[in-house]
Amino acid sequence: MNTPLAHNPLLPDRYFIPDVEAHVWADGRVYLYGSMDVPGRPGYCSDEYHVFSSDDLVTWTDHGVSFRLDQAKWYTGSARALYAPDCAYRDGTYYLYYCVPDGRCGVARSASPAGPFEDVGVIEGISGIDPAVMIDDDGQAYIYWGQFDGVRAAKLRDSMTEIIPESVTQPLTVAEHDFHEGSSVKKIDGLYYFVYTDTHRHKSPAHSYGMATCLGYAVSDDPMKGFRYGGVIIDNLGCDPGTWNNHGSICKFKGQWYVFYHRSTHGFEFSRHVCAEPITIADGHIAEVPLTSSGVGGSIPAGAYIPASLACGLTGHARLKGSTDADGGYSLTLEEIRPGDTAVFRYIAFDGETHLHIDLKGDGRPAVGILIDGQPAAGPVTGLHEVTLTFNGDFTDASLRGFTFIK
Repeated sequence: MNTPLAHNPLLPDRYFIPDVEAHVWADGRVYLYGSMDVPGRPGYCSDEYHVFSSDDLVTWTDHGVSFRLDQAKWYTGSARALYAPDCAYRDGTYYLYYCVPDGRCGVARSASPAGPFEDVGVIEGISGIDPAVMIDDDGQAYIYWGQFDGVRAAKLRDSMTEIIPESVTQPLTVAEHDFHEGSSVKKIDGLYYFVYTDTHRHKSPAHSYGMATCLGYAVSDDPMKGFRYGGVIIDNLGCDPGTWNNHGSICKFKGQWYVFYHRSTHGFEFSRHVCAEPITIADGHIAEVPLTSSGVGGSIPAGAYIPASLACGLTGHARLKGSTDADGGYSLTLEEIRPGDTAVFRYIAFDGETHLHIDLKGDGRPAVGILIDGQPAAGPVTGLHEVTLTFNGDFTDASLRGFTFIK
């Protein structure tokens, strides 16, 4: 029996879960709360949430629909979507914080971390997407929300369903922090780490405030003010030629800190998959990490079957697109490939393999080459490496489903 591999994306191909907040509750499992994209649809988010949990970051349980937009009877808008959520726990109850297209936020509750959640209602005094909640050591709960200079922080009342209006502050700014959206706050060793979508690195004419592909962070000794910009944790630029945004969180699981983020597919900024990378946090600093295919596992054996969906970088016209096989299974394959395109897989563990075996479907006369750490492979390969597939020849009506290395 084959042992499941740890890899990115974390979940099976059919699940498109971006904007993830990760939490470890009393049962020791890690739970993912995110929005839910519709594969192949050019738009953000569906009108329902699912919760996923795992005890090893490899095998995941889909707990089914945890909340639907129709449950929020107070929302009467025509746009049907649920944007990035968060979850908090207090006194035997789990509180789900969600947001809708008109910028308002609501709260629902459940006795289970996986739901289903029952709607409580709108949170008065909040106008802005992406609610995030942090409960401090003294029991005071804080909620964060908003975009650009509309980002806000406030104290929550003990009910967990109302803010204290006079406590509202602006914790970050566009000028100092290049804040875009996607607040997520954790307290670590007495410091407050504010993780968010950071736009400072990639300016573009299409988005004068910068592309939102980075997760950045700021640090303070106060949960509502005084945040000092820290840097970038991860940058998903290059995961797909059409990618534009990122949104995620940090979470400690079994003694290791991880950053949870998302990567786009299908050649545009939507259809996003949740991914994770191990990170180090010390003395108010989080070291930047690269995109990888291996993710929480650290490496993928070269002799294993490596699906195309694990590509962490694409150039040219190559696109990861969904397909359904005869049995109804859903998978992502590399399509629209043209000569000169490449696909990056990071990191592959070799043990003397010498030959690449590719799993191609369709017509054409394609040619697939390999680079090891950017250089042509020569002879048996050992150790941990970045693998780049290079494409040449005719890929008309052909798609790459996966590959493996053999001795």
